[in-house]
Amino acid sequence: MKLVTYQIDVQPYLGIIVDHKVYNLNSCDPLIPDNMRDFLQGGEVTMQKARLIEEKLKTERLVIKPEASYKLLAPVPHPASCRDAYAFRQHVATARMNRGLPMIPEFDHYPIFYYSNHQSICGPGSIRCMPDHFKKLDFELEVAVVLNKKGRNVKAAEADSFIAGYMIMNDMSARTLQMEEMLFNLGPSKGKDFCTILGPWLVTHDELEAYKVTTKHGHTGNSYNLKMVCRVNGIEVSSGNLADMDWTFAEIIERASYGCELFPGDVIGSGTVGTGCFLELNGTGLLKDPEYQPKWLLPEDAIELEVTGLGILENKIKAENSHWSILKLKKL
Repeated sequence: MKLVTYQIDVQPYLGIIVDHKVYNLNSCDPLIPDNMRDFLQGGEVTMQKARLIEEKLKTERLVIKPEASYKLLAPVPHPASCRDAYAFRQHVATARMNRGLPMIPEFDHYPIFYYSNHQSICGPGSIRCMPDHFKKLDFELEVAVVLNKKGRNVKAAEADSFIAGYMIMNDMSARTLQMEEMLFNLGPSKGKDFCTILGPWLVTHDELEAYKVTTKHGHTGNSYNLKMVCRVNGIEVSSGNLADMDWTFAEIIERASYGCELFPGDVIGSGTVGTGCFLELNGTGLLKDPEYQPKWLLPEDAIELEVTGLGILENKIKAENSHWSILKLKKL
């Protein structure tokens, strides 16, 4: 299934996509909540109701009008929490090499993650940024999952059953702010907390079954052959594959749940795929050619993140519309 949160006027609703059309799930079955938060709280019960609706719509056993006009929001607009992991070895190793550092051996000991701002979730469309964000503004090409089961000390072997679905994630990063903050060894804060983009829809396991591949040796959990691409203003700048994750989502869930409750609505990102951000690409470019011109996101840039089976997440970067912001931006 493909599930969406969409907006008509100012009101958000929960929908399902069938034959490229959006249908309101609550109109199809009043027992299905009309928002993603409560839907995920319902676990497998509400998920099974939605599967039945999808089947009826496909076979025309249920006749209902699709939505004619709407705006897509983040499929999970209000996560219970938002963690972002560091699961791709290529990205970690390359980023460290570009800073003159060896690969950190602890990467192979356990998956790590940080908490992002679950109140700054954005979906498709315009992304507003402040002047300080434009000091080396960056994208991060990722995939995220959201949970629909509560659990503690979850084992990796069973952790995939906690995943409600998958979606594209763009962990927006203001690199100058981030690098200043990292000097204090507490992790990023203002360099990350202004925007995490999710979308365009939530895709359930069954949609990805055809892309399943053998998990890397010594690891546990589902792996999928999903090509990941980023385009800026129509030009491809990044390409990778979700199958290159060295730590699976199942293993990340096991680590996250150790001595800690996980809840329906918790979002977990994969971390950046190899080549999946300008920070890494610029570092590699400068190592190869001292005359290389680093690239960063600018106002009015259009970003497309495309992942096989998960769709295309489209955004446009906008300068915050305030007199103070415009004046400061001109000085940068």
